[in-house]
Amino acid sequence: MHSDAQILGTGTAPAFVKMLAGVRPATYPYQHWMMESVLAPEACDALVEWEPGEQARAGDVGGRRETRNKMRVFVDKEIRAKDARLDRMAHLLDSAEIRQAFADYCGAQLEGAALRLELCLDTDGFWLEPHTDIGAKKLTLLISLSENDHAGEWGTDLMTPEGESVARAPGAFNSGVLFIPSDKTWHGFVPRPIEGTRRTLIVNFVDQSWRAVHELAFGPASGQH
Repeated sequence: MHSDAQILGTGTAPAFVKMLAGVRPATYPYQHWMMESVLAPEACDALVEWEPGEQARAGDVGGRRETRNKMRVFVDKEIRAKDARLDRMAHLLDSAEIRQAFADYCGAQLEGAALRLELCLDTDGFWLEPHTDIGAKKLTLLISLSENDHAGEWGTDLMTPEGESVARAPGAFNSGVLFIPSDKTWHGFVPRPIEGTRRTLIVNFVDQSWRAVHELAFGPASGQH
């Protein structure tokens, strides 16, 4: 059990809020926030060191991550128990202060929403068709954690409804792109070479209609952790 006071005592939550407050949203092709230095160094280290096995690596998924649902990996109760750094990261992102910052600066409506953290390991051949994340997802934050000279070219594509990539997240290590899902938030990953592994942390808050509760960092939202 972590209180917000314990979390804030690390100094990391105020740093995240300050970072978010300093980001000016872009408006094309829809409102989004491009960020740098998103996670604390210890969280980045833990996510880079985490090797869930070759079965978690995905090449051509047919444009949809859902084709490999049984092999996807999440920062869940078991993983949090194994790595205190990931446990601290999850509590931080779920803290009242950061939830409030997402509301204040991004307009996110997170009351009753639960935190979902997915680690994605993409390899050559991977691509994602245009999609919006509309529905149960109330916030999407994609954090790049690839350690490769070409990782700057591997950011998420922001798209038109027709699938044209008109903006691209930076892809640099510990950079991110955030948006509030709507019927306009088309995004995906245009096929391009991936050397080694494209490593991404997907941060979502999902509403109470989310059925795959085993994917959630703390289970369905109860308001306190």
